[in-house]
Amino acid sequence: MKIFDMFRRKPEAQSRPQSSAQGFTFTGLDDPAFLEFIRLGQTGAQGNMLRNTAALRCLTLLCNGLGMLPLNLYREGSDKQKATDHAGHKLVRIKPNPYQTPMEFKSQMELLLETEGNAYARVIRSGGRPIHLIPFEKGRVTSKLGSGWRMQYQCTTENGGQLTLDQDEILHIRDLSLDGIEGLSRRKLASEVFDLAAGAQRAAANVFRTGVMAGGAIEVTGELSDLAYERMKRSLDEDHSGAENINKWMLLEEGAKANKFGSTAADAQQIENRNHQIEEVARLYGVPRPLLMMDDTSWGSGIEQLGIFFVQYTLASRMQAWEEALARTLLTDRERESLYFKFNVRALLRGTLKDQADYFAKALGSGGHQPWHTGNEIRDLAEYPADPNPKFNTLGEPSGKKATNEPEKTT
Repeated sequence: MKIFDMFRRKPEAQSRPQSSAQGFTFTGLDDPAFLEFIRLGQTGAQGNMLRNTAALRCLTLLCNGLGMLPLNLYREGSDKQKATDHAGHKLVRIKPNPYQTPMEFKSQMELLLETEGNAYARVIRSGGRPIHLIPFEKGRVTSKLGSGWRMQYQCTTENGGQLTLDQDEILHIRDLSLDGIEGLSRRKLASEVFDLAAGAQRAAANVFRTGVMAGGAIEVTGELSDLAYERMKRSLDEDHSGAENINKWMLLEEGAKANKFGSTAADAQQIENRNHQIEEVARLYGVPRPLLMMDDTSWGSGIEQLGIFFVQYTLASRMQAWEEALARTLLTDRERESLYFKFNVRALLRGTLKDQADYFAKALGSGGHQPWHTGNEIRDLAEYPADPNPKFNTLGEPSGKKATNEPEKTT
């Protein structure tokens, strides 16, 4: 028998007894669960982080929020238009690759960015034009700064081969970086936060699994007779258990007294610790507490301000990183002078359209205000093309009227 035969899974292995430890069932060296177990330091840690509901909620808000935003390629100038004829616009707005929608692509890349600090996608070109963006799985790309101050990427293909690509062939989006080459992994930086949260979760599970969950005790001065004990036990099980028997009165025999258990300081401390871990995760990703379904405040008129806060202070920097990375990779030096990528954040601020309409009306001079915008400037703020025949001049007055601050003379 060859030495490697002992590592092969034989047909009779299906009938062998299976061993398990801490919930892991071992069936052979080629078992997928075992392979994931031995890679725990790399892939298992990410999976454990996603089992934290606060982290999952934060990442869902960030990845799906950014993924759902329309991303377009625009041309500079007063007649702002989408560069629909450019291959880069089609990739980010219509079809990034043959198997993903734009939202799926952006959400996957953002998830890798939030957890690992770097998101990579290979740019497939045909005739010099980008035609596909293929995202790399975690751990398949290493980056370094090569000669001529250009990035070089060592990529591992699906069949295990090695491929070195130039920066023009890789879309690389970084998180915060110390060297400007690779972004920092929030998951690794906050590993203790997730370890503490997992410990608090296990402690709570142990309370429900092994702790005493009785609501109270019945105290008697002496020993109950067998008959009284059986009658009391049967009465508790049949007449006073379940939601249908809530607030029913009990009849106690032989001087028995009912004592209800109250919450202890340890119980309150455990709840406080778990809430603190949720706050730590929210702080890590910059997500407001109410968006984690943690508070019952601010759900009236304040919810609009929470949405604005989330866009301005959480998503804005991430959108800027995407826009500049796409321009660096998909546009030439000459094209970057007149073309730019831009997210349309109005998709997340639809609840504030009334406020925008009030602002635009006042900006044009409504209600006696001094106008500070022209009609075309308002259209520019709303990402609309300029009107070739504007109805209002700089002061918000009809374009055919003389621009003056003097009141009209009457006869």
